Amino acid sequence: MVKARLVAGLLALALVATPSMNARPALAASRAEINRDVNAALAKLYDGIPEARHLASRAKGILVFPTVIKAGFLFGAQYGDGALRRQDRTVGYYNTVAASYGLQAGVQSFGYALFFMTDSALSYLGKSEGFEIGLGPSIVVLDAGMARSLTTTTLQSDVYAFTFDQKGLMAGLGLQGSKISRIDR
Repeated sequence: MVKARLVAGLLALALVATPSMNARPALAASRAEINRDVNAALAKLYDGIPEARHLASRAKGILVFPTVIKAGFLFGAQYGDGALRRQDRTVGYYNTVAASYGLQAGVQSFGYALFFMTDSALSYLGKSEGFEIGLGPSIVVLDAGMARSLTTTTLQSDVYAFTFDQKGLMAGLGLQGSKISRIDR
């Protein structure tokens, strides 16, 4: 019992004492900072998974969250700012927020990019009062191996997602249940 309390106390202290895995607060990101981070994230994604660049050439839009911070101990939360790109130009700014409950502990940062392959999926993002992953258009989460197997005949889903640049330790990384909302920047 004492050991469990000690572990819980240390995890809680780590969550409070860890300022962030990002140098600046996510809430204070300016347009220029978000755009710079999106450019760097896409370059890293395309270098690591060249097939993502091919997917980008066919996408109607790409929503990129360069850094999402996730932390939790039983209760968890995550937050990140990002930008929607169409034809290599930023057309809007968004945030992603999620809350969770369950067996989880730790702090982690990661990025993700959503490739909108159809006009209807991109329209749904624009019309919704907060796009929720897991509702609406179908999303396929890809890794490097799955991306290599994509062809023009196998590209059938509305949205493809890549996660990248994972750092830290956190049980249960997932995009399910994340809410994405347009923000003014």
